[in-house]
Amino acid sequence: MASPYIWQAPFYISSPKIKPTMNITPLHDWNLTSQQAIALQKELAGQVVDDFHLPLSAIRTIAGVDVSVKDDVSTAAIVILSFPDFMVIESARAKLPTPFPYIPGLLSFREIPVILRAFEEIQTTPDVLMVDGMGRIHPRKLGIACHLGLWLNLPSLGVGKTPFIGTHAPLSPDKGAMSQIVYQDEVLGVALRTRADVKPLYISVGHKLDLDSAVAITLACITKYRQPEPIRHAHNTAGRADES
Repeated sequence: MASPYIWQAPFYISSPKIKPTMNITPLHDWNLTSQQAIALQKELAGQVVDDFHLPLSAIRTIAGVDVSVKDDVSTAAIVILSFPDFMVIESARAKLPTPFPYIPGLLSFREIPVILRAFEEIQTTPDVLMVDGMGRIHPRKLGIACHLGLWLNLPSLGVGKTPFIGTHAPLSPDKGAMSQIVYQDEVLGVALRTRADVKPLYISVGHKLDLDSAVAITLACITKYRQPEPIRHAHNTAGRADES
């Protein structure tokens, strides 16, 4: 049974300062019960564009997005990298008290507010958002990568580290091996092995992409690590100790 928890948003989050250059229109209020959040996800899922092919040649910048939670404080990191050479263009961090309980399937309500706060400090509008979390691989087809893509009206994809929902066939041990993730007879994403003999990642569309594009972008961002470079940079930035 869903929790009746209600988050009373701080004033500086209920009316976030959105950068005019990004042309962002807030989608909804954040003061929701878990039941209202689920209903909203079902509504927003129909607004996701998941059939747009974005060629690698059209991408110049990618934003890695990650959130670290410690002692009920959430730290979001945005790192903008050039593509395809992965030079850091700019980065930003933001901290807020963690505003929503951990409820599987409602991660975006826990993490997006602090992500939006970090985006207030970003001057570069990225071509793609690469989010640490799921996109369409979600019971209501609206994971955090979808939700954030809708908020920012930007192409986005989700990169999950562990299985969530659905099943897939076994993968070969080779780099680039993949298998479709199927849930309720629908393909929601792929399990993708980004390095030989390592655990796969779980890739899905967030918004304004198709699955082939999401996979191609992910593979193009792999160097010598399991995680794609934008996610790796964001993760390291979100988790670093505060400077004294």
